[in-house]
Amino acid sequence: MMNSNEPSSLSPSKAPTGIEGFDEITNGGLPQGRTTLLEGGPGSGKTIFALQFLMHGARHCKESGIFVAFEETSKRIMSNAEGFGWKLEELQPKKLFFVDAQPTPDLIQSGSFDLSGMLAALEAQTKEMRARRIVFDALDIVLALLPDAAAQRREIYRLHGWLLERELTAIITAKADGDDASSLNQQQFGFMQFMVDCAVVLNHGVVQGVSQRNLRVQKYRGSTFDEHESPFLIGKGGFEVAGARTLGRVDAKVINERVTSGVKRLDTMLGGGYYRGASVLITGFPGTAKTTLCGTFAEAACKRGERTMFVSFDSDFAEVMRNLASVGIRLDSYVKSGRLRIISVRTITGNAETYLLRIKTYGKEHGARCLVIDPVSTLSSSASELTAHGVAERLIDWSKSNGMTLVCTSLVDEMSNRSSGVSPLQISTLADTWIHLNYLAQAGERNRGLSIIKSRGTAHSNQVRELILSDSGVTMSDTYTAGGEVLMGTLRWQKESAERSATEAAEVAGKLNLVKLNAEEAVLEVRVKSLQTELMAKQVEKTLLARTKQSRERELSRGRTRMRELRGADAAIPGLKVSKQ
Repeated sequence: MMNSNEPSSLSPSKAPTGIEGFDEITNGGLPQGRTTLLEGGPGSGKTIFALQFLMHGARHCKESGIFVAFEETSKRIMSNAEGFGWKLEELQPKKLFFVDAQPTPDLIQSGSFDLSGMLAALEAQTKEMRARRIVFDALDIVLALLPDAAAQRREIYRLHGWLLERELTAIITAKADGDDASSLNQQQFGFMQFMVDCAVVLNHGVVQGVSQRNLRVQKYRGSTFDEHESPFLIGKGGFEVAGARTLGRVDAKVINERVTSGVKRLDTMLGGGYYRGASVLITGFPGTAKTTLCGTFAEAACKRGERTMFVSFDSDFAEVMRNLASVGIRLDSYVKSGRLRIISVRTITGNAETYLLRIKTYGKEHGARCLVIDPVSTLSSSASELTAHGVAERLIDWSKSNGMTLVCTSLVDEMSNRSSGVSPLQISTLADTWIHLNYLAQAGERNRGLSIIKSRGTAHSNQVRELILSDSGVTMSDTYTAGGEVLMGTLRWQKESAERSATEAAEVAGKLNLVKLNAEEAVLEVRVKSLQTELMAKQVEKTLLARTKQSRERELSRGRTRMRELRGADAAIPGLKVSKQ
């Protein structure tokens, strides 16, 4: 027999389990043709995991399977599985066969026994069905009937050898003490962990009063796998494992398309709105209008014809619609048309992983293009800090991979985090856009302020705006500064009113001064015209005097000339003597 402690030189091919997340963790599923040990405490989900593995093989991989039940009867197992919608009765008995191998309660053991008889019966069944998968559920029950550890080890090796010879992909489930699956090591058949090619550990415990389920692949010969614990849930479709983003995965397509926030002024501050497929985080104290901004976004998305889902952790369906209607956001018509789906998570009980599973399920059913979570910080109260942070990471990762535009709010404790504004989940580093809302208390009133802390890929505004809510909708205005102090609300209105009054008074005074100056100018113009007229008269008079003088001079000149002429004529008369003095 091959030494089970030595790893195989051949890399095993994979048998998909159909369990969302688990096949990603193991890079394809369980080792095909080999044995996997599935261990866990009571209620950890071992039987459901194994049954889903067989169901998926029969329905989607054309691999028939056998379920050997050592604890519960096949009838009870079938009844318990009805809620998952697997319709196992359709697969029986040609694709899925149940073997009831439960020891009777009044069994009295006489002498030694082994598994050879059961294996012989299974041999015939596997050939008839051409089965490729098999599950031995609660093998530890039958092993406990063996007299000693040597007999247990012998029968386990017998079973393991039988499985290897027939190259069946097998799951063996075994219980661990309490909720600590690692305690299987201390049990007398714990050596199975070293024998099998793959070992998976399921944990179900309570952390800070909240139920938590985790899964860990302990070993996987010949294959790489995620070694960390991964949360899982048992939902209406069965097992779902929260697989983390792995290296080599193709990221979602990045586009430059913008979608409106529903507030025109906010779109301007963001350089055109949110990026399509981006994650937007809105933080703030209670009552700072975080839900209102979510409502404006949801309304705008519905107006574009995009299917939208609004998940509210704070209020019921009717309350959300009523409260948003008070600020002019009307969502009732979109709800009636089916374009908008509002879900109140008050109706969902469970932990953070349960919330994430429900959100993903509802989102797929609705075909949502836009998603609102209000507030996502509620996850921190339904799980440990580390678990809640992981759920928030996977929520953002899931929305991006599906091309959804995610807008979520996070409540900030007004007393403990006033100065920091940091979200309890610490997811601000993951969000593409971070909008923070706060209060400014002045003159006995509170006013809302909005600022954009970051917006990747956008030359966004770094200024603070006042957020104003009214019956007609949501608006924003510039903050007002006076003497280095930021004013909002009534103080701003009073200051602006005083400035308007002062401006109006200055305008009136200016107009009066202008009238006065115009009157004085008119008087001066009259005086100027009078002086001009007087000047013209003086100039005319001066001209007349000059002309009279010239005329007189001409007359005198002509008179002298005439006299000279006359005197010259007298000298020419005979006998006239001209005296010479």
